[in-house]
Amino acid sequence: MKAIQVLRDENRARLVWAEADEPVMGADDVLVNIHATTLNRADLAQAAGNYPPPAGASPILGLDMAGTIAALGANVMGWQVGDQVCALLTGGGYAERTVVDGRLLFPVPVGWSWAEAASLPEVYLTAFVNIFMEADFQAGEAVLVHGGASGVGTAAIQLVKAAGGRVITTAGKPEKVAACLSVGADRAINYSEEDFVAETQAFTGGAGVDVILDMVGAAYLQRNISLLKTRGRLVWIATLGGGTGEINIGQLMGKRARLIGSVLRARPLEEKLEIVRRFREQFWPHIESGVIRPVIDRSFPVQEAQAAHEYMRGYENIGKIVLDVK
Repeated sequence: MKAIQVLRDENRARLVWAEADEPVMGADDVLVNIHATTLNRADLAQAAGNYPPPAGASPILGLDMAGTIAALGANVMGWQVGDQVCALLTGGGYAERTVVDGRLLFPVPVGWSWAEAASLPEVYLTAFVNIFMEADFQAGEAVLVHGGASGVGTAAIQLVKAAGGRVITTAGKPEKVAACLSVGADRAINYSEEDFVAETQAFTGGAGVDVILDMVGAAYLQRNISLLKTRGRLVWIATLGGGTGEINIGQLMGKRARLIGSVLRARPLEEKLEIVRRFREQFWPHIESGVIRPVIDRSFPVQEAQAAHEYMRGYENIGKIVLDVK
């Protein structure tokens, strides 16, 4: 089969569509012919040599995919060859074929494109596990989502609104602010022009928020903590603004706040199966009804993965960037 290979020369990574080893299917796995995959910032980090895949994972980039089942392992139940599916991966999405544990599969929702289906697993499960499982969000709570126009951000907005919460987001451009509002945000703050702390306090009447989903890290650390209510929860899913900062421990103690660091890719299979199960139980009806649907920015042919990565580095996208494989 063919897949994107990462070639390095003079410390520069080049992404090339070339021959690769066929994936090996186990008894619990399905073999999928991939139609689409998406970009995630972890792919950029891995291509740069800064984020090695977990032990046993495919070295090929790509943390999600949508496609058609080509073969079934001996233990797989409930699926047939030819079924249209999408799934979270630990790697292997930038390829013609991949294998994935059959218990991680989602059916492609009726009426969804391949691009939309590929855009479901990674960002929605990331938003779900961190807001609903790690931070234990409850209906009626207020959530601040940084990077609201990103793939994870747009997913988080939709999930919180569907679950009865209020959402405040930050974004850096007027068109991104408009996109956040269009998918349900109650307030979208342009951090390039507004003080997100003051605007959040004003919007909440000085109360602050119950949960913060943050991918910035150190650059927002003190400001985030200042916005937490008593028993508030701050969840980090990335450190784009730095990974080291100082905290006022007394402030945390007084608020009885929780700081939570989280990853999804490296979790053991058993945890991922539970995340998938709980997500389907709580949100699949909203997906089938059309309340929840991914936001797609643009698509590239998989052979143009290099250009897609350059585009993502520019932080121009609203929603997901997709690679068309077939």
